[in-house]
Amino acid sequence: MIVAGIYPFNNGKDFIEAQYSHLLGEIKDVITAVDSGGHKTKKSVEKTMPGRMLYNPKSLNRAFKEEFSKRDWESKKVQCDYPTNYYVKDYEPKDLRKGAFREMDFVKERLGVEVQFGKYAFMVYNVCAKMTIFSKMGFIEAGVEIVPVKRFADEMSTGVSYFEQFVWDLEKRGVSDIDIPVLVLGLDA
Repeated sequence: MIVAGIYPFNNGKDFIEAQYSHLLGEIKDVITAVDSGGHKTKKSVEKTMPGRMLYNPKSLNRAFKEEFSKRDWESKKVQCDYPTNYYVKDYEPKDLRKGAFREMDFVKERLGVEVQFGKYAFMVYNVCAKMTIFSKMGFIEAGVEIVPVKRFADEMSTGVSYFEQFVWDLEKRGVSDIDIPVLVLGLDA
C-alpha cells in the first residue's frame, strides 16, 4: 500500500517527526508491507454494486495487526469503570462492570496508532476522543490515524469514510486545547 495523503492535526507531523521519527519509519514500513491485492476478497451484495469484488476491511486490519506485531507494537486495552452516581433516584441500572473496555490498536513508546477502514464516526472518535483519553491516562502523547483515501474507499462497501472528508471536518472543527498532536495518513491500494 502507499501513503497518498498526509494531514498534520495539531502540529502532528512536525511533533511526530521530531519525537518519533524512528517509529514513523516503522509505520511507513508496515504500510508498504501490506499488499492490498490479497485483500480484495469481499463479494458485494449491495444494490449499487452487486457481485463486485471489494477490499475486505477485516482482512486488511488483520494484515496491519500482523505487520505491527512483527515490529513489537502492542494493543493497549483499558477497563472502563463507568460511573453510576448520575442515575436518577430509584433507577436500577444493569451491572456495568462486566467487560467494558476501550482499546487502542497499536502503541509503542507512547505513540498510538489507529487503523480505520470503517464508518466515519470511528475516525472522529479516534482522534477527538480516544487519543485524548489515552493521553490523559498517560499511555500516549501523540497519535497516527491511518485511513483510506476516497479512491480506495470507493473499492470497499458503501459507508466507509475517507481521508478527504475527515480532513475537511477536522479543519472546520479546529484544534481544541485538549487535542494531542495527530498525523492522519490517507492510504491507497
